[in-house]
Amino acid sequence: MNSKDQKVLVSTFEKEVCEGLTAFPKYLSSKFFYDEIGDELFQQIMALPEYYLTRAEYEIFVTHKSDIIQKFDTDREGFDLIELGAGDGKKTKVLLQELLNQNYDFTYSPIDISENAIDGLVKNLNQEMPEVTVQGQIGEYFEVLDRLKHISDRRKVIMVLGSNIGNLLHARAIQFLKKLYNAMHTGDLLFIGFDQKKHPQKVLDAYNDKSGVTAAFNKNVLARINKELNGNFDLDKFMHWETYDPENGTAKSYLVSKEKQTVDIDSLSLQVHFEAWESIHTEISQKYDDDIVKWLAKESGLKIVKSFSDQDNDYKDYLITKEE
Repeated sequence: MNSKDQKVLVSTFEKEVCEGLTAFPKYLSSKFFYDEIGDELFQQIMALPEYYLTRAEYEIFVTHKSDIIQKFDTDREGFDLIELGAGDGKKTKVLLQELLNQNYDFTYSPIDISENAIDGLVKNLNQEMPEVTVQGQIGEYFEVLDRLKHISDRRKVIMVLGSNIGNLLHARAIQFLKKLYNAMHTGDLLFIGFDQKKHPQKVLDAYNDKSGVTAAFNKNVLARINKELNGNFDLDKFMHWETYDPENGTAKSYLVSKEKQTVDIDSLSLQVHFEAWESIHTEISQKYDDDIVKWLAKESGLKIVKSFSDQDNDYKDYLITKEE
């Protein structure tokens, strides 16, 4: 692979695409799956019969909502509920409605880097639950968390749902949790979802559905390169491939070149050469058990208070605190 001309790269997308496709082995971040088309594809994925994660976490919320919110504010002194990457808020609305029903004193601050996502969620909640005080925040998670840390002295409850931490290998997950630790006061809570280890085939099916929606979702990063960076990827010349290692609990997604080919990305002044069956690593989806989560929390200075599971034990939400 070679650079046609030297070029100043401006956006994060440009920089990371250039770095990933000139590395060996090649890689692209799953965060770039998401644009208007990617968002719609992910909504389709969450509705797939194979994709158990969303249903399992929703079941947890419906089944345990009273216990969950009681743990959020045991003393009824009021608290700030902060959610990282709230999406459409479907699951969170179950808790918000229960908080309203039980007359808790709380504010809700969804955080996302997407202004479109936050504006849509705030507008929706203002229509569906006008009684909820919603303070949408746009920006990088930890910049916003640092800002919110000093806004009030009330307890903070930080939510990270959807097993999003599973996109990080353990070393980076600990870095992430340590940043959360630093953003929390003593007594603040973290409510975070971890997808559990299970039958390997069930994991594989969740990320490689028969209808091909997940494959299209992964390939959307190539479509974005074509559209936004003047690339000429032929999506039909790449196949989506999923692996799962039950020993370390790591599921990995790849896009595999079906033939020897060269791709031009004009906005980067870059040619990318692929050998036949060469891969682009696109996503990690880590799976956990109680011992691993306990270890991650301990390494980060945090302590598990309680966990909530769906009836099949496919998925768990852990309530974690920062101690003195």
